[in-house]
Amino acid sequence: MSELSERQKNLLLIIIRDYIDSAQPVGSKRIVEHYHLDLSSATIRNEMSVLTDLGYLRQPHTSAGRVPTEEGYRFFVSQMMNQAELPKSVQHNISRQFHQARADVDQWMHLAASVLAHQSQGVSVVTAPRAESLRFQHVELISTQGRQVLMVLVLVGGEVSQQLLTLAEPVKQEQLSQTAAHLNGLLASRALEEITALPTQPDALDQDILILVIQDMRRTAKSLSGEVYTDGLTNVLAEPEFADSDEARRALRLFEEHSSLQDLLARTTINSAVGGLQVLIGGEGEWEELRQCSMVLTRYGVPGFATGMLGVLGPMRMSYARTIPTVRYVAGLLSGLVNDRIASE
Repeated sequence: MSELSERQKNLLLIIIRDYIDSAQPVGSKRIVEHYHLDLSSATIRNEMSVLTDLGYLRQPHTSAGRVPTEEGYRFFVSQMMNQAELPKSVQHNISRQFHQARADVDQWMHLAASVLAHQSQGVSVVTAPRAESLRFQHVELISTQGRQVLMVLVLVGGEVSQQLLTLAEPVKQEQLSQTAAHLNGLLASRALEEITALPTQPDALDQDILILVIQDMRRTAKSLSGEVYTDGLTNVLAEPEFADSDEARRALRLFEEHSSLQDLLARTTINSAVGGLQVLIGGEGEWEELRQCSMVLTRYGVPGFATGMLGVLGPMRMSYARTIPTVRYVAGLLSGLVNDRIASE
């Protein structure tokens, strides 16, 4: 597209901000009356016409003012992506809520979804942190009674599984502890792929437990789809552009079908770095359900260990200036919490 003049840039930003606030098409008369620019009404109308021809604005009806197009919103986001900041008081309040919460991943996820929905007045989505590569941390073998043994397997990132084993014959706790110590030394920090490639162990008990560890890690890998948490579903339905419309309901159906939502999140953030923000406007031509919506998404966590995703969906007219810094700030908090949890293990 053609390079915009400074006057056109400023005028476009004013129109988009006004439309975000009012949800009403913006005309030259309103701009003259409310923004006191050193421009005549005729000049403003001419510049709005140029911005329309360039694809940044559109006119819903002949007699109506202008509203932003997808390209207009993209320009708006590019201009304020790194400028919008969350007020310090809001940051302090959000931080306090997280630090008062228990050190429990499920509670963190519910809280993150609630904070994002409240601050953005959109629909929030958060996925639990998932180990990028399952790695062994340690195993405990505890004799219970007779031939039964409790195996407790802990993975890097905090995943814990327990299962009751029935051995071929009774084994004393001392031998179980020796087997656990040997395997902990052999398997420490190894990925599942590395453990699977290890040679057969000379000790029969060591080999039996090693096979069970591999089976348990494989089960965990299948179950770790990254549980999805959402909040604020009614926020979008309350927006004026979605009144008596199927558009919002189509988008919200995507949130109800978690497999489709997980696919969208995976495809949009697969190559993104932790903390890297993405803004999808109008579904970017790929997701018909999001044609009238925008999503602000990012990845959080500790690269190489465990990461998750979070974001907000709202109308294309969402308050990007509030939503973008909120998503960025909550992602930073969750990354810190994941890092602290890994460091404490």
